[in-house]
Amino acid sequence: MFQAAVKTFSASSGGGLTCIRHYCKKTARKLRVSEAVSGAGLGANVKVQGWVRSVRPQKANLFLHVNDGSSLQSLQIVASSELNNPSLTFGSAVEVTGTLKKSPHHKQPVELEAEQIRVVGECNPVDFPFKIKERHSLEYLRQFPHLRCRTNAFSSLLRIRSEATTAIHSYFKDNGFLQIHTPIITSNDCEGAGELFQVEPSGPDHDEDENFFSVPAFLTVSGQLHLEVMSGAFSKVYTFGPTFRAENSQSRRHLAEFYMVEAEVSFTQSLEDLTKVMEDMFRSATEHVLAHCVEDVDLFHKHVTPGHREIVDAMLKRKFPVITYSEAIDILKRSSEKFSFPTDWGCDLQTEHEKYLVKHCGNIPVFVTDYPFNLKPFYARDNQDHPEHTAAAVDLLVPGVGELCGGSLREERLDLLRVRLEEAGLEETYSWYLDLRRFGSVPHGGFGLGFERYLQCVLGVDNIKDVIPFPRSSHSCLL
Repeated sequence: MFQAAVKTFSASSGGGLTCIRHYCKKTARKLRVSEAVSGAGLGANVKVQGWVRSVRPQKANLFLHVNDGSSLQSLQIVASSELNNPSLTFGSAVEVTGTLKKSPHHKQPVELEAEQIRVVGECNPVDFPFKIKERHSLEYLRQFPHLRCRTNAFSSLLRIRSEATTAIHSYFKDNGFLQIHTPIITSNDCEGAGELFQVEPSGPDHDEDENFFSVPAFLTVSGQLHLEVMSGAFSKVYTFGPTFRAENSQSRRHLAEFYMVEAEVSFTQSLEDLTKVMEDMFRSATEHVLAHCVEDVDLFHKHVTPGHREIVDAMLKRKFPVITYSEAIDILKRSSEKFSFPTDWGCDLQTEHEKYLVKHCGNIPVFVTDYPFNLKPFYARDNQDHPEHTAAAVDLLVPGVGELCGGSLREERLDLLRVRLEEAGLEETYSWYLDLRRFGSVPHGGFGLGFERYLQCVLGVDNIKDVIPFPRSSHSCLL
């Protein structure tokens, strides 16, 4: 960085003389650990900030490993033993300045020869619940939601989650979808299941008998109906955000707060149009994650869920098969498997049924279409295919998880939709939804994908609470 020093001298004659002196001051270039370990700035004076992962003092030298969360691999710091001090421990935050050089060690191709080490934040490693040389289970890490991001496994998960988010947004942008920020607070129950969190203000000025919004308001269970509003003006829309469900379950499959990717496509009369978007998005996002998070994904596939990489590769190599609900029931009834739930036509498919169907189809994702009409919400399009009577609905089932995506064509025919709402006693509540059909409606459809379930599918993680930063579930809301 070049700087100029300016000094003014007064002469006896009263005149002014300005003397300008130029000098060059060398400033350390700040690098992330991921940049440093990749060789960026090799030979230059650099500064790295991060947390100490290991300390190895020797008689003449001091060796540290420092990580700032930008990569799974830490940067090795080599310093004179004179730079060691009692505050330099595992977990302490440091700022290191020095020269980035090639390392003689194969496992550490680059190392930072430290000239200065400054401890920014101290850590007491004795009380720290994780030991760097020990491998802790995901279940154990779950007890410490405020600290688990500092472990290799969970920091890898968070980098993968971030990259998967980017990949999904990129897919929709590249394919002409408009992102819509659908509301978190809503007055409708999209799914009709009634598992809602009601929103009410708190405080001494709140009148318990008066609704803040004049109507009951809830945390959203889905952005679908708001996307349908937008699909009357834009042919392709999507949203990606938090959704909430007051389901009293502490199982490994359920969360009270989770993220959904939802899309709506106008001018379509075919489930095939929807399944194409689902499959293309799944492939695009997964290929992106595998390409951009190589080390992080490998950590899971080698140490957390050994053997799962072969399943992921198989999912990407083969086209996803499509079967109807009726065909699925036939498969289940012919099976020798002993299911806990019945498999008669008209039953809702349970997780055990979904996982069996996936294995039956080669342990790759499979689409199940045309569910019984009575199993689906009011907005699902009536196939009018008596006597079976099905709806134009589709689920994507995937290995290890079961249902990943659920979608349908929407009922755009005003007369049929009105009858369905009348039967459910919802015509007045959803009068605005009928308006969408009155004023320029077109055949359209959409789907929702559970983002945490997607991460489970790609990484092979068994418990959904291990793929979200701060899990919320029944009787559990830490932090």
